[in-house]
Amino acid sequence: MGSLPLPCVHRVARAALLIALAGALCGAAPVPVIFDTDIGNDIDDVLALAMLHALESRGECRLLGVTLTNPAPSAAPFTHLVNRFYGRANLPVGVSAARRTEGAARGYPDAALRAATGKWREGPQPVFPPAVKLLRRLLASSAEKVVIVQVGFSDNLAGLLASGPDEESPLDGMALVREKVALLSAMAGDFAGGRPEYNVRIDVPAARRVIEDWPAPVVLSGFEVGRALLYPARSIERHFGYAKWHPVVEAYRAFKKMPYDQPTWDLTAVLQAVRPEAGYFDLSAPGVVRVDGTGRTTFRPEASGTRRYLVLRPERADRVVEAMMLLASQPPAGGGAR
Repeated sequence: MGSLPLPCVHRVARAALLIALAGALCGAAPVPVIFDTDIGNDIDDVLALAMLHALESRGECRLLGVTLTNPAPSAAPFTHLVNRFYGRANLPVGVSAARRTEGAARGYPDAALRAATGKWREGPQPVFPPAVKLLRRLLASSAEKVVIVQVGFSDNLAGLLASGPDEESPLDGMALVREKVALLSAMAGDFAGGRPEYNVRIDVPAARRVIEDWPAPVVLSGFEVGRALLYPARSIERHFGYAKWHPVVEAYRAFKKMPYDQPTWDLTAVLQAVRPEAGYFDLSAPGVVRVDGTGRTTFRPEASGTRRYLVLRPERADRVVEAMMLLASQPPAGGGAR
């Protein structure tokens, strides 16, 4: 898939920013987003977070917070480092209460934290609250309905559904989601007849609870979509040179031996959440999704259903990857460049 040279990338990025600002002046409200991620297990989570920061800088979304389903000790400090790099050090990060070993990788977060240079080595660490408590706080305090982007395991959102009234809200979890969540955009499942997908398989009961019982619309980006869209290594090598040290580049290089092209599973859920009208993907008919005991997902069309999944047309693939590259490589609005 072709890509633009660096000067063109950032000319296009500046033009897109002006378009987005013009849209904001015309009344297009930014989408309030909570990002629920297993950052540390695969590198596409970091690219997806970079995209969300770019989309906020463009006025297209408002990132309320990040909650983690990877319980590795370095996941939260690394996520905070990325947020600080993009000029949003006050963005709250909630930590997982899981006691798992599989799905608790710490390789590239540890490596990036060790490799941080200059001012990125400094600064106090904030308090990282439990993820479910943070989710309840963010939803309860939002004046408008929120979009949740889930690209990790389902234990945080299942815990939210099971939560009872507390100091954050008099509503239980189901009622709070029903009142405050407009959409769940999740990278989960496989709708091309494949094996149980990783995010579902790691915690099948939690995934079943969320996918089947979530009391708001759900759009699922299946394994087959991100597998067909590869983020090119050449973008990492060419498009991030505006910063002497970049946490996304450091993490990408630490995850696997370069050069490698990365499936964009998590990035697809971000694009659909923030730009649903952009025509990147088609949607299935409405229906019902079931999760079996192994983690396999099956879809059944049903007119009254509130579940859909993404469908990629091959002729749109280049356009989608180009959008991902432009967003993931966009320089911080007031953060970390040089």
